[in-house]
Amino acid sequence: MGLFKNRKPSRVSIPVMQAANRHPFGMIDSYVPLGAPQHRLYKALREAVPVIDAAIFKLVRLTGGFGVECSDKQAQRELEEFIASVPVGGNRQGVAAFVSAYFEQLLTYGTALGEIVTDTDGLPCALFNVPLDGIELRRAQNGFDIDIFVRKGGELKKAPRQELCLLSVLNPEPGALTGNSLLKGMPFVSGILLKIFESIGANWERVGNLRFAVTYNPRNDAVDRAYAKDRALQVAKEWGEAMQSGSEIKDFVAVGDVQIKVIGADNQILDSEVPVRHMLEQIVAKTGLPPFMLGLSWSSTERMSSQQADVLTSELEAYRQVLTPVIRKICTEFLRSRGYGCSPAIIWNNITLQDEVELSRARLYNAQAAKLEAENKKEGK
Repeated sequence: MGLFKNRKPSRVSIPVMQAANRHPFGMIDSYVPLGAPQHRLYKALREAVPVIDAAIFKLVRLTGGFGVECSDKQAQRELEEFIASVPVGGNRQGVAAFVSAYFEQLLTYGTALGEIVTDTDGLPCALFNVPLDGIELRRAQNGFDIDIFVRKGGELKKAPRQELCLLSVLNPEPGALTGNSLLKGMPFVSGILLKIFESIGANWERVGNLRFAVTYNPRNDAVDRAYAKDRALQVAKEWGEAMQSGSEIKDFVAVGDVQIKVIGADNQILDSEVPVRHMLEQIVAKTGLPPFMLGLSWSSTERMSSQQADVLTSELEAYRQVLTPVIRKICTEFLRSRGYGCSPAIIWNNITLQDEVELSRARLYNAQAAKLEAENKKEGK
């Protein structure tokens, strides 16, 4: 009895464990750079970071259209009709639609696979973009070619008619059968960027949606101490009704020493502009696109923008060199099935109107120079 009566209450510090806020793309945080294709990772990366998804779509669109030329005019007319109307995947038409999906797959995964579908007579009648799930590439017996295998029902079978398959790889390593995705190297940087965005969202949820700390301090008299719990419950009830009144304005009135403070009002949210820009600079540099094409208003001079456009043109030309053999194979297969022996020439459209202006200006300068040279020869005679 009375053993703990005169003992002052000790202060106890209890650490509160809070669940870490994780963004819904946890695969990016657990990324380990391996040699095998990380298809699900790259797909999640495009979904998590809109800038990456926009960059891939812009690269596909900026690559531009193309035309074909054949020495045989009849063959060219039939080929142009095939290019414009061939079914693709059952829901689209035209070789351009096939090439767009093929190029998007190539940029995302580093490897793209397609198929020329034939009818019962063996004539090309459709094109199909093949998903990479369940596909395995192996070196052929001659040690040089590549065989395509399909996994069906747990069994790996060699795809029939390999000559109708379309395969492209992007920047493959020496001896590798698959290519490297444009997104290679982005998971680490994108993971940091997503952590910053998640922290910003959590902080604004805490600070933007105000939370209040209501403190009732009883006085030193016996009556206040006796009814401290009841008064605290009454204060909590009245405060809860005042906060849940919705759009209705309701005042809160209390008697006694009651203090109301906003939780987190004294804390400052870290400035995220600089680290976010650092991460975005790494991502944009990997895509090869000028920042203004992705909606990033970073300072740049007119000459710098022109130089960036020139560099982008060279990037797109390199991508066109990868896609040209695929288009040529499709056209050649069609012509051979129709009995034509001519070879098609793939003519790409100019990338931008600026290219048209520069080419026209170059032709003008060459014509002026040729005219001056001819005049100088006449005067020399």
